[in-house]
This record gives sequence, structure tokens and C-alpha cells, in this order.
Amino acid sequence: MEIKRMGVTEQLIGNPPEVGEELPHFKFYDADNQKVKTRDLLGKATLISVVPDINTRVCSLQTKKFNQTMDQYKDVHFITVSTNSIKEQAAWCAAEGVENMDMMSDAEESFGYEMKLLVPTEGVLARSIFLINADGQIVYRQMVEEQTDEPNYLAAINAMKKLI
Repeated sequence: MEIKRMGVTEQLIGNPPEVGEELPHFKFYDADNQKVKTRDLLGKATLISVVPDINTRVCSLQTKKFNQTMDQYKDVHFITVSTNSIKEQAAWCAAEGVENMDMMSDAEESFGYEMKLLVPTEGVLARSIFLINADGQIVYRQMVEEQTDEPNYLAAINAMKKLI
């Protein structure tokens, strides 16, 4: 799959999973450096917000937007994933006052490879949003073509409302 970064076409390592498919098996790490696997996300609707680099403007906006939204939806697990280290994510959260969002580090790129979201030339993930149901099936997918654009928050939130 192709995406663009400031108008320049970049290739992902494959085609990300589609709506109706099961979430692939991967691992990433939470703020306490604890391994979180796909199976740990089951049992509750989960919105996965994927950002290339938490320390950039659009990624920061995307994460803050979902952090503000999550308080309204107690039945949904909100996660932000990037290839930033746990330390970088913790520093960003402290600087931005973000306390409740579950930040997951994919510094090992397991999530990126399994979800086919890795941009190999940059070592970052493609900006996207996935919504999975309690059984781990993808019920909503939004791939942002131009990585410097924000996602369509309203579409993701509306899909989430339909799920819950």
C-alpha cells in the first residue's frame, strides 16, 4: 500500500488488514515496559490510534483529540501506538498533561510488521485508526493517505458509537 508524506509517495511493507479481518498477532510495550499482546486487547471494544511520531504536531493533535474523547466512552479501550520509545512517550505525556491514554511503544516494530503499517524507509508507522470489537475483529479502518493530515475523527467516533 502507498501513502504520502508531504506529497512524496512511500510504500508500506504490505497491505494493512481490512474490515472484517481478525487483528493479527503482535506485541508492543506499555508505559511500564510490560509486553502487551493481541490477546490482551480482547474482551472490550478498542480504538487503536496509530501515529508516526508522537513528537510531531499532527501526531500530538491526534493523540490529544482521542484523549479528550475517551472520557465520554468508558466501555471503549483507547490506545495510541507509535515507534517512539517508552521514554519519549512518557516525556510527551508529561509535557502535554495526558494521563489516561494508553500509550504503546512499537519500537521493536512487531505491530508495524504484523499490521503492515511500517514505513521501512522511515522506521515509523502509517497514520491510521483501527476499531476492533471485543472478539478482535476489525470493524473500522481508516488509513490517512497524506501523513501530514489529521484523520477524520468524526468518522472514527461515529463508527465507535455504532459498535457500542
